Amino acid sequence: MPVEIVVDAMGSDKAPESEIRGAILACRTLDVHVALTGPEDILAPALETALGGRRFGARLPIRIVHASEWITMDDKAASAVRSKRDSSMRVGLKLVREGKADGFFTAGNTGAAMATAKMVLGGLSGVDRPALATIMPSMYGQPALLLDVGANVDSDPENLVQFAVMGSMYARNVLKVSNPRVGLLSIGEEDSKGNSLTRDTLPILRTIKGINFIGNVEGRDLFNGTADVIVCDGFVGNVALKTSEGVAKLVSFTLRESLKSTVTSQVGALLSRTAFNAFKKRLDYSEYGGAPMLGVRGVCIVGHGSSNDKAVMNGIRVAAEFAQAEVNSGIEAALVKL
Repeated sequence: MPVEIVVDAMGSDKAPESEIRGAILACRTLDVHVALTGPEDILAPALETALGGRRFGARLPIRIVHASEWITMDDKAASAVRSKRDSSMRVGLKLVREGKADGFFTAGNTGAAMATAKMVLGGLSGVDRPALATIMPSMYGQPALLLDVGANVDSDPENLVQFAVMGSMYARNVLKVSNPRVGLLSIGEEDSKGNSLTRDTLPILRTIKGINFIGNVEGRDLFNGTADVIVCDGFVGNVALKTSEGVAKLVSFTLRESLKSTVTSQVGALLSRTAFNAFKKRLDYSEYGGAPMLGVRGVCIVGHGSSNDKAVMNGIRVAAEFAQAEVNSGIEAALVKL
């Protein structure tokens, strides 16, 4: 039976066009239904235009749920969540809370999305703080899940232990890693390395049954396949994520410029276009669909603000996979045993 995923149609930098095109693409390629939240007077004509006329989309399982307001990237998260009570984010997450939809995706204001999800959905039993996770591409195929990447600037050892359990459960049930290796991000592999947070957390993680903890990992291990799940506090994780995005752009730009610099390299570029496109695809955030928010009572996926239609489609796909995998019940069951 198809799941229904709510898409905040007013979230991204190019809203609502990217969200609408992504929803159409998802409904044509995936076994999902989509509900678009936002002002109906904006979404209805935009959807009809994207479909090439109403009759061309008559059979697509897309509906519009009216929301009179939306939160912009420039809004301060805390005040916007309180003041915009009929925002496209809040309306969409309420559909999930009430069981009228199976998951939610937004490419909007990340801070507002996290605050709204915490308020509307609430937390899972045993989870003190939700965590935002993201997929990091690997040199050897299987990507790593990094969390937290920004939901919590400050964390304590108990939070990191919960992140490890949640990340392991997500990797097992959604990413289909049979026995995910969990690493603690630090500045060295030795137990004595790191700050007080990592040194206090490491011995606790060694005692946790049900996760395959492999010890400390370093920043370079984000991409070399050493671990399937990498745990850190949100400050470190966000810096690691943004640095990685910057390096990926630098490498792509430098390689492209080098290939255009001489006639010989231009010929080489034409001959290696397939390989170059494959390289770009491995580093492209739009392929991974967005960051799951783990620890809330429901499915919430947060995408990049510059998400295009492919990124929105993959965000819908990830939300559907998350909803069907029953990750949250597994997390609660695992945390009860701690």
